[in-house]
Parts: sequence; structure tokens; C-alpha cells
Amino acid sequence: MFRLSTIALAACATALTAVPEAEAADVPEVPLLVLKGWYLRGDIGYSNQEVDSLDNALFAGAADLDFHTLNFESGNTFGVGVGYRFNNWLRFDLTGEYRGETEFHGFDTWTDANGDPRFNDYSAKKSEWLALANAYLDLGSWHGLTPFVGGGVGVANVRLRSFRDSGIDYGTPGDPSTGFPTMAYAGDHDEWNFAWALYGGLGFEVTDAFTVELAYRYLDLGDGETDDIIAFDGTNAIYNPMIFEDLTSHDIKLGVRYTFW
Repeated sequence: MFRLSTIALAACATALTAVPEAEAADVPEVPLLVLKGWYLRGDIGYSNQEVDSLDNALFAGAADLDFHTLNFESGNTFGVGVGYRFNNWLRFDLTGEYRGETEFHGFDTWTDANGDPRFNDYSAKKSEWLALANAYLDLGSWHGLTPFVGGGVGVANVRLRSFRDSGIDYGTPGDPSTGFPTMAYAGDHDEWNFAWALYGGLGFEVTDAFTVELAYRYLDLGDGETDDIIAFDGTNAIYNPMIFEDLTSHDIKLGVRYTFW
């Protein structure tokens, strides 16, 4: 009798142990199912930026104003993002990016009220934080190579600092020999703008999950603005920040994507 009871208890214990194991085997891998199709991305890039024109309240009194140089030096970009592949053709992502500080140089000439030629030599530094919601259309795959096009919209925080404006003033009208240098400056200022982008590029699937991407991006950042410009002696007749109108950038980006399958 004792032996039969022992055998029965052992059988029950074995059955109870087997039930959780069987149930565990039937439970799907929930985290993987939730992540399926989602991807993480990282990008580094090179920016070639442009500004359409400058504007200032004092330009109204500057006759024959002509901008000869409005140039930004190239800069670096660093971005991360998270996205979702809807199918083999369509994917979306949200990206955040820091666009490194670049130097600005500008030069103009104009004629003052006395008919004397004048000039301004500008310098400044600019950087941005950028957030975009992007959509991409993959155009088919050939031996792991996938061309794509896309577009994005979002916001950009454009920061301008260290603005300087150097020139020359004529002490005696019509007598260039009496000229003396002038200097004005503006404090740091940042501006939130609507931003948009267009993409074209090529992805290469190293593995099913890992893709390397090379892309071109046209980026519109809106306008930038300095703080109020103050003369070197501290005087300022009116509020006159320098407006950097229509900032754009031609970017080359190298990125990687890891997709959860």
C-alpha cells in the first residue's frame, strides 16, 4: 500500500511539473512580437549651408547695398532615431539631430548719405537642434541594394552667436583719409522654426537586420536671428537684430539601421 501511494504521488508531481513547461513552450515571445518591424538608427553627416540674404532695420538708409559674400563653412551633424517598417516599400521614423557650430562670413558695400562708399564685414557662429518626422519609399532591392526617396517635417532651433560687424566711417564727408574703423556686436539668440527636408539615397543590407545607408538631404531651416546689434560705444538708435533669411543646407549623411525581425 505504501509503495502504491508513493508511486501515485510521484506521478502527480511529474504531471504538475510538466504542465507549466508545456504552457511555457506555447507562450509566444511577446517582446519580439511587439518590436517586429521597428528599427533604431544612427547617423553622422556633413553639411553645406546657405543663406539667401540678410536683413536689418538700418538697411533702409543704405543706398546701393550689395552683398558680395554670404558664406557658411561646412559642419558636422550627429543624429539618432527610431522608426517602423510598414512593409517592404514604406517606412517611417522620428529623428533628433545636433548640427555642429559653423562659421559665417559676409561682406557688403553701400553708399552713405554723403555719397561716400562704405562696407560691412560680418562674422557669426551658427548651430541647430533638429527634430523631424520622416517617411521613406524604398524602390525595390537588387542584391541587397535598395534606393529610396523620402521627405520630412519638423522643427529646428537655430542658434546664432558671436555676431560681429566691422566697417569704416568717414569723419569728414568726401575725405577717405579721415576714415576710422567701426565695430558693432550682437548677443546670442536662438529661434524655433518650422523645418522640412527631402531625401534621396541608397541602403545596403549587410544582414537581414543590419543596413548601412548613404543619403543626400535638402534641408530648409527657416530664418535665423541675432540679438539686438549694439555699436562698439554702447549706442543703439533702434532695435535692429540681423535677420538671416531662408537658411538651407545640402547634407550628406552616412547612417546605420538595426531592424527587429
